Amino acid sequence: MWLKDDESCILQLYKGLRSPINLGMRYTSDLTPSEWDLISYCFPKASNFGRPREYSYLEIFNGILYVTKTGCQWRNVPKDLPPWGSVYHYYRTWTRSALLPQIHAHLREQVRLEAGKKRQPTAAILDSQTIKSSETSSERGYDAGKKINGRKRHLLVDTMGLMLMVMVLPANVQDRDGARQMLNRFSGIYKALRLIWADGGYAGQLVSWVKGHMGCLLGIVKRSDDVRGFKVLPRRWVVERTFGWFGRYRRLSRDYERLASSGEVMAYLAMTRLMLRRLTL
Repeated sequence: MWLKDDESCILQLYKGLRSPINLGMRYTSDLTPSEWDLISYCFPKASNFGRPREYSYLEIFNGILYVTKTGCQWRNVPKDLPPWGSVYHYYRTWTRSALLPQIHAHLREQVRLEAGKKRQPTAAILDSQTIKSSETSSERGYDAGKKINGRKRHLLVDTMGLMLMVMVLPANVQDRDGARQMLNRFSGIYKALRLIWADGGYAGQLVSWVKGHMGCLLGIVKRSDDVRGFKVLPRRWVVERTFGWFGRYRRLSRDYERLASSGEVMAYLAMTRLMLRRLTL
């Protein structure tokens, strides 16, 4: 068992390791010392009152990332990580306090700055992804176009493919309606946004709504009728690549969450892990 409220032994164990596949790392989802240093200060400080924490935040976060990466149930968290009850407790606590999306937003700004871009994007790409959901999902619907009974992720990414907004809704919600709900929820956050690219499914009244409510242009990138087979379309491939990144995290390959909001948090966790790796390579 790890020392109570002490991360020094874990950091010492991982010292000098830059990749989880190196000798000494337990799981590919574990954070290296350099990765943990980027976000360690974001977590709440230990309280002087009440019962002391038995496990470090690093190990708790490693447990959460393990579930995201492998797709296992909370009760099946390995024994060499903190007990599943502790891992799930902090997951729910940090979800309610919106800490995990805040960490994600902080890392996204750092990745953009290292790439020579501004903190806030001026252009973005909009799309959705329909996925099957389990019978435990509280709300789901049937997507007649994809012939899938489940949920739909509505996603807005910047030109690097980094996630700006995500909203999980039943699959029977049309793309235009889902995009309006998502953009309305996050209205005012990205004030520098001037252009959003989307496919033909978003054409129509949504174009004028985005102009009036967000003050930016919704550009429709359509597929040519003369083209047969697969063809990479300008701008739209960026968000498709982000959906591909989601596929590397088995918890996102299917919606196992009872609450749609939990599915959104899992997307934030997957992108957080990806950006931590990118910042420390």
